[in-house]
Amino acid sequence: MINPVRAGGLRAGGAVRPLLFVAATLLLLGCEAGPVPVTPLPVPGSSDAPREVNLITKDYAYLPNELDLVPGETVLLHVVNGGLEVHEAVIGDASVQDAWEVAEAATVGSPPGPTPMVSVPPEVAGLRIVVRSGERLDVLWTVPADAHDGPAWIVGCHIPGHFARGMQAPVRWVTPGAAP
Repeated sequence: MINPVRAGGLRAGGAVRPLLFVAATLLLLGCEAGPVPVTPLPVPGSSDAPREVNLITKDYAYLPNELDLVPGETVLLHVVNGGLEVHEAVIGDASVQDAWEVAEAATVGSPPGPTPMVSVPPEVAGLRIVVRSGERLDVLWTVPADAHDGPAWIVGCHIPGHFARGMQAPVRWVTPGAAP
């Protein structure tokens, strides 16, 4: 009787090793890093043609993790809650964030249900959008032209405990024609 392993018919690893080598080589070549594409700078929106901006809330994070805005532009902000809890997007500097954090802290211990109504003085209100789980709200907003002159701005969620869990993202002021 002829042993197929010794006769060259099915040698252990004989035909498999070259195929594995070829597959591994092709896989590595397919993973070669090319140049990283550059994100294009936003074209500033106007009242006649607002720039559409998506902001997605997740449970304790925002996507994108940095919000690009052009001072003085008009944006149509689409805020989508992709999380399981109620979230908000408060856009403004630290004084705005602090005001909403204090206002929302007063709701701790409220019975389950809708988020209680809270408010802050107009001079520290910033922009606030509250979205329930699965909801999308669209807001037409003109970014203050002098916003980039003062302290840094962020987007924050002040539903009790959310900001402390890291639900915040910086606003990046973009100048058209300059590198982000």
